[in-house]
Amino acid sequence: MSKRAAFLTAACKENVEDFLHFIQLHKDKADPFDVEEVVQEMPRDQRQTLWGKLASLLHDILQELPPERWEKGREEGMEVESAADPKHVIAVVEGVTLVAEVSLKVLQDGDTYSALLEITDRLHDVLVSLPVSEAPLQLHIHILCEAWWKKDLKEKEKFGRTAFFISLQKSFILKKPGAEIQRVWSLHDVLLSLDYTSEDNKQIIDLLLQCFHRPIYIRNDDGKRFLVFLFSWNVDFIWVIHGTIKNQLEFYSKTMTTHIMEIYFRAWKKASGDFLEQIESSCIQDFMQNAIFLHRASPVHAKVRQIVSYFHSRKGCNKVDKMLYDLYRPFLWKALTAPNFEVRANATLLFTEAFPVHDPDQNNQNIDETIQKQLDTAMSLLDDPHPTVRSNATLGVCKILAKCWELLPPTIITDFLKKLVMELAADSSSPDVRCSVFKCLTIVLDNTLSHPLLEKLLPTLKYSLHDNSEKVRTAFLDMLIKVKAVRAAKFWDVCNMDHLLARLAIDSQSVSKRIVDLLFKSFFPVNESEREWCCRCITLIQMNPMAARKFYQLAHKHTAPTNIIKLMLAIRRVLNSCIQTDCDLSDINDSNKENSTQAEPLLGKDVAVVSRLLEVVVILWRSVEKALKQNEEAQKYTFAKFGNVMAKYFQAFEDEQCTVPLIQLASFMPAAAVPTFSCGVLSRLRKMDPGAVPAQYSQLLDCMCSWGQAANILELVTDWLTEALPKQGDKANTNRKVRILETVEAKPDLALAYLEYLFSHTSTREKVLALGERPLKQLHTILGNWRSVLYTHLSSTTEDPKTPSVETALKVFMYYGRLGAHLQHNSSEGRDYLLSLEHVAAWVAERVLPFLAKRTNDDEEEEDSEKSQPLAAQITESFLTVCRDVLLVGLGDETLKGHILHLCSLTLLSDAGYLCIPAVLPILKEVADCYVPEDNNQAQDNQGDATTVILGVVANIFQKIIELLARRLRKEPEEGKQLCQSAVPGLTGFLQVAQTWDRAPLSGVFSTVFAVIVVEKRHLLQKITHPEEVITPESMEDMPPLSGVLLSVILKVPAVTRAFLAEVSSSLDSEAISSLNELAAVLHVLAVIKHTGQSKAGLKSAATSVQQQLYKHAVTSVDSRDIQRVIYESSVKTLNEILDL
Repeated sequence: MSKRAAFLTAACKENVEDFLHFIQLHKDKADPFDVEEVVQEMPRDQRQTLWGKLASLLHDILQELPPERWEKGREEGMEVESAADPKHVIAVVEGVTLVAEVSLKVLQDGDTYSALLEITDRLHDVLVSLPVSEAPLQLHIHILCEAWWKKDLKEKEKFGRTAFFISLQKSFILKKPGAEIQRVWSLHDVLLSLDYTSEDNKQIIDLLLQCFHRPIYIRNDDGKRFLVFLFSWNVDFIWVIHGTIKNQLEFYSKTMTTHIMEIYFRAWKKASGDFLEQIESSCIQDFMQNAIFLHRASPVHAKVRQIVSYFHSRKGCNKVDKMLYDLYRPFLWKALTAPNFEVRANATLLFTEAFPVHDPDQNNQNIDETIQKQLDTAMSLLDDPHPTVRSNATLGVCKILAKCWELLPPTIITDFLKKLVMELAADSSSPDVRCSVFKCLTIVLDNTLSHPLLEKLLPTLKYSLHDNSEKVRTAFLDMLIKVKAVRAAKFWDVCNMDHLLARLAIDSQSVSKRIVDLLFKSFFPVNESEREWCCRCITLIQMNPMAARKFYQLAHKHTAPTNIIKLMLAIRRVLNSCIQTDCDLSDINDSNKENSTQAEPLLGKDVAVVSRLLEVVVILWRSVEKALKQNEEAQKYTFAKFGNVMAKYFQAFEDEQCTVPLIQLASFMPAAAVPTFSCGVLSRLRKMDPGAVPAQYSQLLDCMCSWGQAANILELVTDWLTEALPKQGDKANTNRKVRILETVEAKPDLALAYLEYLFSHTSTREKVLALGERPLKQLHTILGNWRSVLYTHLSSTTEDPKTPSVETALKVFMYYGRLGAHLQHNSSEGRDYLLSLEHVAAWVAERVLPFLAKRTNDDEEEEDSEKSQPLAAQITESFLTVCRDVLLVGLGDETLKGHILHLCSLTLLSDAGYLCIPAVLPILKEVADCYVPEDNNQAQDNQGDATTVILGVVANIFQKIIELLARRLRKEPEEGKQLCQSAVPGLTGFLQVAQTWDRAPLSGVFSTVFAVIVVEKRHLLQKITHPEEVITPESMEDMPPLSGVLLSVILKVPAVTRAFLAEVSSSLDSEAISSLNELAAVLHVLAVIKHTGQSKAGLKSAATSVQQQLYKHAVTSVDSRDIQRVIYESSVKTLNEILDL
C-alpha cells in the first residue's frame, strides 16, 4: 500500500493510532515521511476525502472530551468508563491541525474545501476555549487562522479577527515581542473588516489603545507603521487615540516623544478627506493651542512644544506650509497680543519658529505683504513689556535672521540687529533679556553672511563683560568663543584684552574657565616654541598678575601634562638666566598679545615678576602632580632639574615674595632633592617666634610632612609641652638639662599652633596619624599631664609667673581630648582613649565642679570663689565641647554617653552650673541624635532597652535646664536674658531632634516647654490689676522673657512648630489645662504663632481644643470680678481671630 493510501486509511477514529504514528514520523527529522509531500501528491478527490475523514475524526474526538474539560481531566484523572485521555485528544487535535496547515499550502483554485472549512471552524472553536497550558497547540491553530485570512478564503473575517486578536494580546505578554508585532502589522487589514461601533469589538479597541502605552510599539518600525495605520481605520477613532496619547504624554521621555511626533506626521501625510480634516483639527491644531495656552511650568508643555516644532521643521513643502497657515490663523495672531504674558511668550516661540506663516497658494505680492506684516510683528514683540516675551522674541528673531538672511532686505536685517545689540543687550530691567541676546547671537553667527555686519556691531557690547549678572557675563563669553571659532571677527576687537584679564582675575570659576578658553592660544600657543610660551607667560604676568594665576590654574584643562611640564622647565631656564645676568625688564617684548615675537626673556632683578613666575611653576606643578606620580621617569627628571637649582634660587631670591613659592616648590620634591633647604627647616620651626602667624610656619610644616619628617615635628611639640610643665624640685630640672644638647626656650603656645595646623588639614593629619601609636600616645600622655596646671590655677590664690597661662592650659586640655578622639578613630580595637575621656570626666566632677559651688564663709573665700568660678565653668565647658565633637563623629559608645550625661547632671546641680547650659544642650542633642528612629516601629521596639534609660536621662536634664533658666531670670533678669540668648542655638538643635520622637521619653520634652510657657504667662495674667493691661501679644517680644525665647526657637523650624502644636492639642484634650488664665495663656501663645503664618492646620486644631474648654467658663465669668470677664472676652476674640484663618 502506498504512503498516500495508508495515510488516508489512518485518518479515521478506528485507525487513530496509525494516524498519530504518521504524525510522529513527520515530526521525526530522521524519517523521510513528510505530510506536506503526501498531501501535495494526492489527487483532488483524495484530498477532499482526507479532509472529510479528518473532520469526522475531529468531531468524534472533541465530543468525547471538549477543550473545556482538558485541564480538569488532567488534574483529577479520568473516570474509568471514559476511554478519552486528554493527552491522546490533544495529540489528535495537533495532528489534524498540522494536516489542515499543510492542506492550505497546497490548496488550488477550484478546489472544494467545505470539509477543510469545517475542520478550521472546529479548530477555531478549540482555540477560543483552549486552556493557557496548551501554548504549542494554540500557536499552530493561530498560524492556521492567519494563513486562512491571507489565502482570502470563505469566512476569513472570523479567522482573521481571532488571529489578529491573539497576536495583539501576545505582543503585550512576550518579553521579546518583535516577531509578534510584525505579525500584527501583517494582519492590520483585518481591522478594515471590523465594525468600530460594534460592542463585540470593544475589547480589540481597548487593546489597540494600549499599543500607544507600549514603548516597544512606538519604537519598533512595524509597530510604528501599525500605529500610523490606526489613524486611518475610523474617523471617530482618531480623537480617542489623540486623547490616549495626551494622557500619556507626561510620562513619555524626550526620545519617545520624538517617535510620537513622527507617527503623527506620517499619519497626517498619508491621510486624505475626512481623515485628514480630523487629524488636523483634533490632533495637530489641539497641540498648537496647548503649546500656546498651557502654563510653561506644566509637565507636558515641553513635550507639546517638541511635537509642534517637528511640524515646523518640515516647512518648505507646500502641503505643510498650507496646513500651518490654515491651522494657526484662528488663534495665533490673537495670542500674540493676549493680556497674559505666558500666552504671548508661548505664541512668540511658535510664530517665530514657523516663520513665515503664509498661504503658498497666494500670489507673490500677497505673500510679500504677509511676510512684511509678520516682520513688523516680530519687531513689536521685541518691545513687549514683559521680559519673558522679549527673551523669546530675541530667540525667534535670531532664528529668523539665521534662516532667512539671504531673503530679507538689508535694512530689516540691520534694524533687527541694532535693536538687539543697541537696546536689548543693555536692557537694565532684566538680566534674562540681556543673557538671551548673547545666547541667541551665536545662532546668527552660524550664518557666515552675518559676519561683516556683526563685526561692526559687536564692539559696542564690550562692557557687557562687566555685567552685574554672572549668567550674562557667561553668555557674553560664550558668544565671544563662538566669534573666535567661526572667525567672524577678532575677539580682542570686540572686547579689549585688559578687560578680559581684569575679569579673569576677580570672577567666578564659571566665567574664568571661559576666559581661559578664549585666551588659551594667545598665552599658551602650543604650536610655538617653549621660549615663546615663556614670553607670553611674562607678558601675561606684566599685564595682570592675578589673571596669570587664574589662567595657569585652569591651563591643564586645555593641554596635555607634557606641555605643562615643558613650560615649567622653560620657566626654570628663564629663572636660571636671571641669576646669571643683570638685564632690565624693558628688554622684554611687549607687543601684540595674540602674536608676540621671539624675545629673549631676561628678567634681571625684577623681584615681582620673578616671584610671579615661581608662583606659576607652583600652580602648574600642583595641576600635574597626579600625572607626575603616574609617570615615575618624568617625575624623577623634574625632581632632578629643579633640585639642581633650588639652593641657588634660595640664595638669589631672598625676598619674602619669592621664598613663599620656593618653599611650596620644595614641598613637592623629596628632601634629598633640596638638601640645603631641608636641613634647616626643623631649625627654623624651632626658632620661630611664639606669636608667629600660620602664614609663617604652615608651608614649613607642609614640607616636613611631605618629606616624611612629621615625627620630628611631633618630637619638637612633645619636648616643648614637656619643658613648659612645672617640674617637681630642682633635681628634675638639672637632670633634664644634662640630656638636652641645645638649650631652647619652651614654646607651648607655638606647639599648640603647630598641632592645630597639623590636625586641621587632611594631608598633614594623615601623615601624623601614620606615625604609629607610640609617639602619639606619648604626646597624649603629656597633654593629659597639663591638667595639673589647670588645677593649680583653680586652687591657688596668687599667680605664679613660672606657671603657664590659663589660656594655654585650657587649649592643651582641649587638645588632649581631640587627640584622644583621633587616636580612638585610628585605633582598630579597644577603647583606651574613650576610657581616658571617662577619667577626665571623673576628674572634672571631682576636682573642678566643687569650685562652681558658692562659698560664703568669709570675704576672702568669697573673693577666691569669684575668680575660680568662671575658670571652673570654662574648664567644664571646654571638656563638654570636646565630648560633643566626639559624639558628633560617632565615636561615643553607651558607657561614654552615660559618663558624659552624669557629668552634665552634676554640673547643673552645682550652684553656678547654669553657666554651662550652652555647652550641655549640644551634648543632649548629639546623644538624642544617636537614637533617632528611622520609623515609628523602630521607636516602639526600642522602649524598654538601654535607649529608653539614656533618653529618659536626657529628658530629665533638659527639664533641669529649663528650670535653671527660669530661676536665673527671676533672680538676675539681665544675666538671665543673656543666658537664654546664648542657649538658643543649643535649644534649636535639641528640639529639632526631639520632634522626631512621637512617644516617651523624648515626647515629654515638648510637655516641659509647653508647661513652662503656660505657667510663666499665667503668672503674669494673675498679677493684672487693671482691665487695660489685658493685651493679646502679637510677637515674641510681647511675651515673657523665657516664653519669648522658647517660642522663637520653636517657630524657627516648621517640624518643631507642628510637634509643639500637637503637644498643645494633646494637653488640652486631656484636660490638664482647665483654668481661664491657663486657657488665656495658651491663646496668647497661639496668637503669636498665628502672626508668623506657620502651621495653619496644627494651629486650628489647637484652637478648636481651646474652644471646647473655654466655653465652660462662659457662665461663671459673668459673676466673676471685672478682670476675669475682660480676660474671657479677650480670649474669645483671640480665639475667633485664630479660627477665622
